[in-house]
Amino acid sequence: MNTIESLDKTKLPTHLAIIMDGNGRWAKQHGKMRVFGHENGVKTVRDTVESCVKIGISYLTLYTFSTENWKRPKFEIDTLMRLLVSSLKKELVTFMDNNIRLNTIGNIASLPKKANKELLEVIEKTSKNTGMTLTLALSYGAREEIKIAVQEISIKVKNNIISAENIDETIINNHLYTHDLPDVDLLIRTSGEHRISNFLLWQIAYAELYFTHILWPDFTEQHLVEAILNYQNRERRFGKTSEQLI
Repeated sequence: MNTIESLDKTKLPTHLAIIMDGNGRWAKQHGKMRVFGHENGVKTVRDTVESCVKIGISYLTLYTFSTENWKRPKFEIDTLMRLLVSSLKKELVTFMDNNIRLNTIGNIASLPKKANKELLEVIEKTSKNTGMTLTLALSYGAREEIKIAVQEISIKVKNNIISAENIDETIINNHLYTHDLPDVDLLIRTSGEHRISNFLLWQIAYAELYFTHILWPDFTEQHLVEAILNYQNRERRFGKTSEQLI
């Protein structure tokens, strides 16, 4: 069985992103409503965050609630928001004990007031922590993120703050939600789906993608280790040839 000790600590992904998929299907397999899956998925989030701290991951970003998720039934949305608030309250001690800094990306102004307030309070209380940065993607959509960046850059060009000729990757990066985060090294998606679902489209340009059939509530530390071991056995060339890396 692969354990954390199996990992090469010199080749860890700096930024790990996870699409936590399969809560609904997990609940259906157990003859329960979808919300039952979300409730069990919260425990997996806690376990995964603690495992990433033990492994030594510097940045962990979780696709928590997408812009498209607002289309779901109101009861399910309300449950997800309730779970968000209760989880933030419960996990503050965990964040402080593990030196975790909480961060968020997305249109958080669209969240219910209670969820928004709790989120901002925990972000403020953990802001001085210097360990792993845990980012929750909430009401997040990569296309919307890029659209907003283009709009902001366009306004600056119009007002002669930025020259159109000088727009480069750095300027674009600086206008994204993730401007203070490094690019993603490894993206994991659970539940067997093989798509990105509008998540960090710019930031995963050279990320290694790992898809597993495991449903999110069943995702364990061993599965996480297996994904990272798979990552460590890949050759990351960034457009170069294998010979150039020697």
